[in-house]
Amino acid sequence: MIIFEFMKFENTNKLKQLIDNSNNIVIIPHTNPDGDAVGSCLALHCIFKKLKKTSIVLSPNTAPDFYSWTPSFDQIVYFEDNPKIGEKIINECDLIFTLDFNDLNRIGDLGNIITKASSNIVMIDHHQNPKNYADLIFSQPDIGSTCELLYEIFMSLNYKKLIDKDISTCLYLGIMTDTGSFQYSSVSSRTHEIVSDLLKNKINNSKIYNKVYNDSSKSRLNILGSALNNLTHLKSYATAYMYINRVDLERFDYKKGDSEGIVNYGLSLKDVIFCAIFIEDINDDDNVKISFRSIGDFPCNKFAEENFNGGGHINASGGRFEGSAKKAIEHFLKVIPNYKNKLIKNEKTILHSYIFNRFYFFLMCKYSP
Repeated sequence: MIIFEFMKFENTNKLKQLIDNSNNIVIIPHTNPDGDAVGSCLALHCIFKKLKKTSIVLSPNTAPDFYSWTPSFDQIVYFEDNPKIGEKIINECDLIFTLDFNDLNRIGDLGNIITKASSNIVMIDHHQNPKNYADLIFSQPDIGSTCELLYEIFMSLNYKKLIDKDISTCLYLGIMTDTGSFQYSSVSSRTHEIVSDLLKNKINNSKIYNKVYNDSSKSRLNILGSALNNLTHLKSYATAYMYINRVDLERFDYKKGDSEGIVNYGLSLKDVIFCAIFIEDINDDDNVKISFRSIGDFPCNKFAEENFNGGGHINASGGRFEGSAKKAIEHFLKVIPNYKNKLIKNEKTILHSYIFNRFYFFLMCKYSP
């Protein structure tokens, strides 16, 4: 039998005391919750149900429909639907968890209510530069997802026996989506050990993947086609970018989540290690949402932070631009030459690594007994 080592946290005892002494708990994801936010919040919610604790997942706004199959998804309460009820929930709780974000600006008006709340706040997150708003902080930027971090916390709290098929499904969802289906550099041997443990609970990992990535609506496919039609390859920078304008979003009856993951298609181009997608806000004429993805060591989070008021992880980040997608792209093309050396250096490193691996594979096949 293999016994995996798990992380040990200095604050575990304090966290356990807070949970033991609380009966009315609120769990909050960031605005526009993704798979990691949905998965981590619902996994924690299901744990509290097993502990006979009352808990509510209070999301700032709705999550994409393609997460609606997730266990307990129908129990999520949306702040945007009734802010007064949301405020009442916060004021009456005795413990607040904020998951998959580390800055109250990420939850809009809900952040102002939490700031005034008398309850203790616990932050569980894997992004860089956490703000100091929580009473207890679990922050691990080197971990690929909040769900992976949450699993480690469950282990440190001796909750392993509580992790059933539903909780494992939620955790797997977050790990899978936030690691780019286990492609990003944040994926470690420990990540796979955790996934192996989750699979022992007989989760349907292929179904989870297909529900997220292969269950598209017609509008999503139309929007994907629009983005790919607008794809531009900057060969000298090992970079690609695409955009979706407001006209196409309206023409194809855009629904929340329809553009999620499209940016990754740019990385499938040969010799591309950095990709961006610019998406105009369908409700705001002067707002462009931008997603960045990279391969290897090129820090797209720093690129986002330095040029587009954003941030995130080394291989996956986001930003915003005030204006049109056309103006945002003009700015992108203006600053990308400043990163040419890093991009080309990273491209060569990846190429050399690929050649070495193929050569090693050839030798193993040729000379192995």
